[in-house]
Amino acid sequence: MRTESSPGTLPAREHLPAAGAGTPVLDVVIPVHNEEKDLGPCVRRLHEHLRRTFPYAFRITIADNASTDGTPHVAGELAERTAEVRAVRLEQKGRGRALRTVWAASDAPVLAYMDVDLSTDLNALLPLVAPLISGHSDLAIGSRLNRGARVVRGAKREFISRAYNLILRGSLRARFSDAQCGFKAIRRDVARVLLPLVEDGGWFFDTELLVLAERAGLRIHEVPVDWVDDPGSSVHIVRTATDDLKGVWRVGRALATGSLPLDRLARPFGDDPRDRDIEDVPQGLARQLLGFCVVGALSTLFYLLLYSGFRAFTGSQTANGLALLVSAVANTAANRRLTFGVRGRAGAVRHQAQGLVVFGIGLALTSGSLAALNTASSDPAHSTELAVLVAANLAATVLRFLLFRAWVFPDGAPAPTVPAPAAPPRAGSAPAARTAPADHDPRDDR
Repeated sequence: MRTESSPGTLPAREHLPAAGAGTPVLDVVIPVHNEEKDLGPCVRRLHEHLRRTFPYAFRITIADNASTDGTPHVAGELAERTAEVRAVRLEQKGRGRALRTVWAASDAPVLAYMDVDLSTDLNALLPLVAPLISGHSDLAIGSRLNRGARVVRGAKREFISRAYNLILRGSLRARFSDAQCGFKAIRRDVARVLLPLVEDGGWFFDTELLVLAERAGLRIHEVPVDWVDDPGSSVHIVRTATDDLKGVWRVGRALATGSLPLDRLARPFGDDPRDRDIEDVPQGLARQLLGFCVVGALSTLFYLLLYSGFRAFTGSQTANGLALLVSAVANTAANRRLTFGVRGRAGAVRHQAQGLVVFGIGLALTSGSLAALNTASSDPAHSTELAVLVAANLAATVLRFLLFRAWVFPDGAPAPTVPAPAAPPRAGSAPAARTAPADHDPRDDR
């Protein structure tokens, strides 16, 4: 996604180099709250699977968020007995808070998490992280709704899951298929820049992370999974659904107002093959032409409706001027956001002022066409007026696109630089349990 400033703080995707001795390539986080019974079998099963099948060094991190049972003791014993396991203790609840804390402190280049019930078949773990290791993708998610997934769960949870993802598609224009499957991975360089933008510390954390990543133009890889529902799950469905809907409203409002600095996630020029210079094809021309044509068609229809309405009580020249002025403001705003991908309020006033200059040129073309028609015929039919205006607007549209591209929204405009966030602290390699303080958020007390 292009924004008014694109500093390109993310490096180009590359295959991860072989890790040095003692440095894991993958850090799998298991967030837990009061899971003393399931934690031990889960970690031992996961560790055995990774030891047998994963070709790189790995680590399993137990993120205990405010457990009040014997979970901390179980986690500590697992960390002491197994070199690849460590335990982290947080004093506040919230799965998102636990993931943010552990991921921010990890030194592994690929970060993942999975639910403690291991509902997802572990054979999907290597396909999940392989695109991140190779440099193909930025994030990866397991999907229970993708073609090829095999899922066993009740009708109630199936309905809720599909309804929630339909809400995301309709309200936030999400294109990923499953936001809440507890089986995800992200590259550390992406997490370092993306996590500070994610506000939620609870169950909506996953959705917010994916929506922001998608809107920033990052690549999300999906893996169809085999998934068996855990009938003993402690998730409070109604409260979680309510909090998720509040999160959808908050993120949607932030995206609509352009208040999120998604330019911080911009890749450098040339990482996307669509951005590369191709002989005789200017950068991004095909995408911009398509967006401009769609906006132009809607603007023309809007203009004709306005003209017909104004024409009922005023002359043709006045109706044309008013209709063109209103539609030009809407057209500039739509092209700014949809065709040329400029977000935020910075430069909006200047863009509208330049758009009004372009409007003046269009007004001259259409008004001149009407004047020529009135000279040729003293009382032209309304349908003839509309036909002449359509032809004049087509000519003005071509000129408008060229001026928008070369003057109002030039691709080569210089962008201010934004310093990259400081690198997160490296996590210690000792397997002993420790305490990680976190700011309390009452919304995450579940």
